[in-house]
Amino acid sequence: MKSDQWKEVKAYSHCFVCGEKNRAGLRVKFFSDGKIAKAEYQPTEQFSGYKNIFHGGVMAALLDEVMIKTVIASDLVAVTTRMSLSYKRPARVGEKILLQGEIVENRKKIVKTKGEARNQEGELLAEARGEFFIVEGELKEKLLESLER
Repeated sequence: MKSDQWKEVKAYSHCFVCGEKNRAGLRVKFFSDGKIAKAEYQPTEQFSGYKNIFHGGVMAALLDEVMIKTVIASDLVAVTTRMSLSYKRPARVGEKILLQGEIVENRKKIVKTKGEARNQEGELLAEARGEFFIVEGELKEKLLESLER
């Protein structure tokens, strides 16, 4: 996934999804070309909902994260205000998940995004839509201070 055009997106080190220092987390690295964000994740049994089936709540967290990473990669600081999710087929434990997110609309205070998760065969596992509130001022500065990489 790494190439000259893809750069790793900043992360909070203790984030459940992308934090390198969160021992209980997923530790996913996200990359962006400035327009879209991408990541890969291979679920382990500890994050299953049923035998050999990846937990849907953790999938939701991955999709939320790939969508916010598109916003962060666009030099905006925002927080999730709304997310809708549609599951299409089960994600299997041990099988790689390919995540992608992009901005579909950028208004004054709200950024709308879409995200998707696919298996290695390209089959759609889940898709999401998100709305993120752009923060300014003191809160923006505090959030920026927490980001690394």
